[in-house]
Amino acid sequence: MKQYILPRKILSFESIENIESLFIDKDKYACIIPGDDKIKFCAKIEGKGAHLLIDFGKEMHGGIKFITDWVQLGSCKVRIRFGESYGEVNSSIGEKNATNDCSPRDFEYVIPAYGDIIIGATGFRFVRIDVLEDKYIFIKNIFCENHILSKPLIYKYEGEDKLIKQIFNTAKRTVDLCSSGEVIWDGIKRDRLLWIGDLAPEVMALTSMYGRVKTIETSLERAVKMYPLPGYMNNMFSYSLWWLIILGIYYNDLKCSDYVKKHLDYMQGLIAQLDKDINDRGEIPTNVRSIVDWPSVGSVDENVGNLVIVILSLNSVENIFDDFDLDKTHLINVRNKAYLNDLSVKEMKQIIGLKYAATGKMSDEEYETLIRGGAKGFSTFMSYYILNAIASRDEQLAIKLMKDYYGAMLSRGATTFFEDFDIEWLNNSGRIDEKTPEGLLDLHGDFGKHCYVGYRHSLCHGWSSGVIKFIKEHCK
Repeated sequence: MKQYILPRKILSFESIENIESLFIDKDKYACIIPGDDKIKFCAKIEGKGAHLLIDFGKEMHGGIKFITDWVQLGSCKVRIRFGESYGEVNSSIGEKNATNDCSPRDFEYVIPAYGDIIIGATGFRFVRIDVLEDKYIFIKNIFCENHILSKPLIYKYEGEDKLIKQIFNTAKRTVDLCSSGEVIWDGIKRDRLLWIGDLAPEVMALTSMYGRVKTIETSLERAVKMYPLPGYMNNMFSYSLWWLIILGIYYNDLKCSDYVKKHLDYMQGLIAQLDKDINDRGEIPTNVRSIVDWPSVGSVDENVGNLVIVILSLNSVENIFDDFDLDKTHLINVRNKAYLNDLSVKEMKQIIGLKYAATGKMSDEEYETLIRGGAKGFSTFMSYYILNAIASRDEQLAIKLMKDYYGAMLSRGATTFFEDFDIEWLNNSGRIDEKTPEGLLDLHGDFGKHCYVGYRHSLCHGWSSGVIKFIKEHCK
């Protein structure tokens, strides 16, 4: 669905007349306004150094529809910056790792007279426009053109807890924005890519809310087409395992036999390949990259994490083998080989959660690690697995920690959920929707790790929406 949304606030401006007119919908098309009426009808921004900083109120996916009347000398060069936070929209490329990766969000553009133009394709809440020439522009309107999934719900949270309702609605917006195209993306700013290994939480959320979703089916099909056997999806061993997990989630939740039939040959071929590539000691191949998630890279538990993903992937599709009467020899062989390893987890909460999902087992020591420090060490990507494991022993504690973790992002201005979030980032930091006060850290620009340092960090990442399935299963 495509929406056209007016600015919610103007956070700063310079050298603009009739700025209040930007809050009024004056039709979504360009037209020629009589000369004497232009300044009554339009906003006029004039001169090199003039600027306008718009807040659309929530994270959006798309760009701006810029509608003009006359522009001095026919056109004017401006600088456009999109930002998921106040800090990002006011930054320059390279500052606190601000980038144009995946979708340009900081660039120069020529605004024409009598223009009706769409500028940008990214994830943003804020837009800053700086005039780069000594000219004036009559602006009729600036709309956000927002792209978001729109589909009838089969489930939404109807309980009385206001914070849980806000968490549900924010997670829903997050995944709806990331699923509005032909395939599901990680993030609408970055990564605007089909990372099949990262989709499982999004699929959990989408099937929980909507049932069958064409975008899920297209994503699975595209991944098979892009990475035929004997290759691994996205050139990563574990990502093909996640493809199996997603197929299993989709089938087990919806019993969509007509769709799964299309993938039986590929599924069986992939598991036969796993039987070949995982050796008799249960060691995964080393000639192809494998990753559990970024926070666990290089950790003492990383290998266990990869092995429990193997087990989880086989368990996820076993019902398909049974229901279609398929030979399970390779599936059983691979699973038995994975179980040859010591699967005890020492540190990483997300791997404890994955282990519980895969095996149904969690030692007392692992459970104590899981709840130690509360929401410290949680993962947006693995939130469903972590919370579900805690709920297996203490459902109310799991709900409380969910509220602590996701509520913390909301308390700092989030309108969608982040690629990653560490609860310790709250210490001595400000909000994402206002200028960071002197002496505080920028929650967006001063944090992040691995590939998501600073402003490169995505503040609308679909994998954070797995919490929806947890809410559906555990919150009344």
